Amino acid sequence: MKSLNTNAVHWDPYNQEYFRDPYPVYRRLREEAPIYYNEEYNFYALSRYDDVQRLLGDRDAFSSKHGDLLEFISNKFEYPKGMFIYEDPPMHPMHRGILTRVFTPKKMAALEPQIRAYCANALDPLLERDEFDFIADLGAKMPMQVIGMLLGIPSQDLKAVQEYVDDRLHAEPGKPMAVDRDFSFAATVFADYIEWRLKNPSDDLMTELLNAEFVDETGATRTLSRGEILIFVNILAGAGNETTNRLIGWTAKTLAEHPDQRRQINEDRSLISQTIEEVLRFEPPGYAIGRYVLTDVEFHGVKVPAGSAVMGITGSANRDKRKFVNGDAFDIHRERFPHLTFGFGFHNCLGNALARVEGRIALDEVLNRFPEWDVDMSKATLSSTSSVRGWETLPASAPKAKRSKAIA
Repeated sequence: MKSLNTNAVHWDPYNQEYFRDPYPVYRRLREEAPIYYNEEYNFYALSRYDDVQRLLGDRDAFSSKHGDLLEFISNKFEYPKGMFIYEDPPMHPMHRGILTRVFTPKKMAALEPQIRAYCANALDPLLERDEFDFIADLGAKMPMQVIGMLLGIPSQDLKAVQEYVDDRLHAEPGKPMAVDRDFSFAATVFADYIEWRLKNPSDDLMTELLNAEFVDETGATRTLSRGEILIFVNILAGAGNETTNRLIGWTAKTLAEHPDQRRQINEDRSLISQTIEEVLRFEPPGYAIGRYVLTDVEFHGVKVPAGSAVMGITGSANRDKRKFVNGDAFDIHRERFPHLTFGFGFHNCLGNALARVEGRIALDEVLNRFPEWDVDMSKATLSSTSSVRGWETLPASAPKAKRSKAIA
């Protein structure tokens, strides 16, 4: 059995030095310490594609029951019943199966007219401005409107909902997220909506959740409890807003830095889909996914004991040269291999189809109005937690002579 070379390279998900450009240390991890141990926070990390894929796909050896954030895994946090993204069988497939009826690629694609309308409402006022912000003016608006539409939340209440969601996900830069949180959601902003929708059913996801019947772990056929629905709604609101928000930011920044490729996309919109996939690979909003080790396992001759926390660095795996040729280069024409941004296997992101649809539409509508743009990195604000990395502000400007008013 090999021993760990703890002096080869250093990485921890709270270190601010890595946030702006973590990729040099990722390269070193892949080559020098593919199974890495951080003594300070007592966790292991995997950085190569095949290893991260194994971590996410082997549910017999690796558990999601303590979550996928290092802070919660290390504290062996116990989530309430219904927190399906942090469940193992038999609860996970039972709860996830309810939402898979709704979050199909076909159903998400059918939302395109409404999503385009939200984009137009956000972007059209920017045509007369000298500067705008890709996050404040689009990324923070459109995704929450889509979630509001899905859940049946009135538009006038979306700002309060977004403030609540942002507060739930907030972490101090450079510090672990606080684990003393109430995950029952009993007193959250969504509780009143559920009770109101129970009396006023409509054609939305919240109504579907209230009426969905399923066979639970005891064999009984029933509907979801109020507590389970609250958990579902909070998961959807949080994940649906944050991932797409950050995807929009990374798309804007990356294409500003690659104007030749942006020009190709503008001239040939059939490239948009593969562009979004390349952005997701190149700058994943969620760069690490954790698991709790159920039984002793081995990576590269190193034993990882049961009870350990292991982080799969998807941001590194997505650039592994063993899977992606010249992985540190942004190339919308590269040969397609599945990236790990939305996870892999049983816990792959349920909302990935919606995020992709929103990302494609947002890019298309931005190009309709702003074929060219620059971002002001001196004023941009980067935010990162132990698992998510993206822009809080991303100021930009576009040549007025080249702007065009989109036709809806």
